[in-house]
Amino acid sequence: MNLHIATILLIGIAVSLGLYTGKLARRAGLPSLIGYMLLGAVMGSSFLDIFSAEVLRGLGFITDIALGFVAFSIGSELNLAALRKLGRGITTILLFETMITFVLVTASVLIITGDWPFALIFGAMAPATAPAGTVAVIQEYRAKGDLTQALYAVVGFDDGIAVLIFGFAAAISESLLAAETGGSSHILRTAGEPALEILASIATGLVLGFIYTKLVSVLRSHDDIPALTFGFVCLSVGLAVTFGFSPILTPMAVGFALSNTSMKETGIVAGRLRSLMPLVFVLFFFIAGTHLRIGSLNSLGLVGITYIAARSLGKVVGAGLGARAGGASPVLRKYLGIGLLSQAGVAIGLAIATASHFGRLGEHGAGIATAVITTVTATSVVFEIIGPIMAKVALRKAGEIQA
Repeated sequence: MNLHIATILLIGIAVSLGLYTGKLARRAGLPSLIGYMLLGAVMGSSFLDIFSAEVLRGLGFITDIALGFVAFSIGSELNLAALRKLGRGITTILLFETMITFVLVTASVLIITGDWPFALIFGAMAPATAPAGTVAVIQEYRAKGDLTQALYAVVGFDDGIAVLIFGFAAAISESLLAAETGGSSHILRTAGEPALEILASIATGLVLGFIYTKLVSVLRSHDDIPALTFGFVCLSVGLAVTFGFSPILTPMAVGFALSNTSMKETGIVAGRLRSLMPLVFVLFFFIAGTHLRIGSLNSLGLVGITYIAARSLGKVVGAGLGARAGGASPVLRKYLGIGLLSQAGVAIGLAIATASHFGRLGEHGAGIATAVITTVTATSVVFEIIGPIMAKVALRKAGEIQA
């Protein structure tokens, strides 16, 4: 059978079955996305291996587009007026939960291994949060309230800060490894690249966002909004991939420009996209499930278990302390941290970048590269399952899940 036809057939089966496995998960009291991912895991290499590596490579663009829609949705919720009502707590929460997570994981891994470059790299992986799982839970349960708004903001900006932290930590680690072999490394140059990437991503997204908002405002039919939105999401993600920008921050900035330019258009766009997002989530989490390597859990080891425990503690404690320092509400102090546990795409991307670069930095660097890619792959399986579940728990305890 032609590979192209076979792939279309598999996608049709996946979406149709995914709809019902999601409903089964919902009946079990779990977010629907858990059902989508479990079906993907069954049909992926962990079990039936129906979706081969070749097929998955061909489906990579679907994941990019789906994540672009998630990022656009986050941006469209980040209205500055609404964020001001939450006070400066959002800023302190972001700083505290990312830095405390970084420091706690770095210190924990250092105690176990005594290896500074190794510990710094693992610490730098920890702050990244996967936004898709949290957003899917929020939209599935139509959650509304301060915690919901704070989750949108934190998962939206988390990865940008995480990339900055990783840039500096990787530069320091590279310098330490270079010193071991008598070489040299330019720390400022290496660390400055992530900052430029973030600024370029946001600037590109804002420009596209202003153009998009103008075009939406002059559309004669609201039925054309999904097509225009799809075009601009693809445009923003495509530019990000082409020029090495962030494929999350760029489309998020498009939504942010819309939200802060015209509230009227924002409401219309959200209404038109509401029926499209469930399909996006089915495809995204099913494909994410096919990439899960359940067997990798056997390779967790002491470092992996320490990483899971320290990262979870860092997120919960860091968000709580940040909320308290920023004068945020008691709801945010209690429940925001447990809604930030998801981790996948960005962390895996950073792990792959580490493996590619550090593998060329001698025997020590190659050892770090192997350990990082193995451990982060395994821990992502854990975080992608427990993260959305805990996000639902946080929203329910905060009383923000609609009946």
